[in-house]
Amino acid sequence: MTTPQTILFALLIGLFVAGVVLAFVLSERQQQRIPDSAEPPVPSGVAAVLSVLRSSAVVLNEADEVLKASAPAYALGLVQGNQIKDAALVDVVHQVRRDGQIRETELVMARTASSPARHVTARIAPLGTRQILVLVDDRTRERRVEAIRRDFVANVSHELKTPIGAVRILAEAVQDASDDPEAVERFAGRMIVESERLARLVQQIIELSRLQGDDPLDEPMPVEVDAIISTAVDTVAIDAQSRGLSVIASGDKGLQVVGNAEQIAVAVGNLVANAVNYSPDRSAVLVSARANEDSVDIAVTDQGIGIPQDEIDRIFERFYRVDPARHRSTGGTGLGLSIVKHVAATHGGDIRVWSAEGQGSTFTLSLPRKKQEALP
Repeated sequence: MTTPQTILFALLIGLFVAGVVLAFVLSERQQQRIPDSAEPPVPSGVAAVLSVLRSSAVVLNEADEVLKASAPAYALGLVQGNQIKDAALVDVVHQVRRDGQIRETELVMARTASSPARHVTARIAPLGTRQILVLVDDRTRERRVEAIRRDFVANVSHELKTPIGAVRILAEAVQDASDDPEAVERFAGRMIVESERLARLVQQIIELSRLQGDDPLDEPMPVEVDAIISTAVDTVAIDAQSRGLSVIASGDKGLQVVGNAEQIAVAVGNLVANAVNYSPDRSAVLVSARANEDSVDIAVTDQGIGIPQDEIDRIFERFYRVDPARHRSTGGTGLGLSIVKHVAATHGGDIRVWSAEGQGSTFTLSLPRKKQEALP
């Protein structure tokens, strides 16, 4: 082999070896890039914890895309596609990603037009070097309960001020009129009225506090409907007679419902008392009972002022009155119908109302019926 041929042959072998080495290096680099571009998986322990959390949990990658989300997160509407839906929450995620500090915040999440906004608390924390963990708890119900409690306390305070203030003014009037027996007697009579109204308000607040949990009854017992209606009618008899009102009891006899006799008596008594208070003089109030297959309907019908259609949904709210100007003369507290609603809920029943302005109203309390045992 000549010298030029030897040199050429050596050069070809060198090129071949260099090509093999280059291919090997490129292959190794390519293999090293694959893990870099792939998303790091969510740690198995973290995934297991997220699956049992009550909170809405979301794990985000470095591009703020959802790697994993718990079922509550989807139910809450927190995740849409592979993104977190709420922009304010995404802003907090960006802050955590910048400085690595755990953050807690409260947000109001807007939902669809048919769904109300949700009050949530969110805790956002780094999860490793790239991922972010977002935990969200729905606090809507707690916020609503707090608002109701605040309103209740404010309303109670307002309602208690009126009779307490009236009693004080009347007491001062009695003191100033100590040498006028007729004035003393007149003011003392007013004090009795105001004190009775105050006692009635306090009693209804106590009753409502006992019922507002809507907890099921511990030991429901058979309750005679006839006795409940008779007691309610007798309670308003004197007031009704003084105004020429007729309170008529009718319907099926011998019916029994299942529940707490004291609570049912309070509910029916409130319905009958309202019917009498808001009926015109020399009119009639009808109290009837009708048996259904599984329930008993106790209906109270009056010929009073009626309820506007846009207010029917609000009449069971505490302290709400259709005609605020009349409650002073009727002695109403605005709690009666709220108590009826809670009694119905506690007994697994319901309360319905039909009303037309100027024609009157019918309130129907439905309670579970105690079925008679078959005779042998």
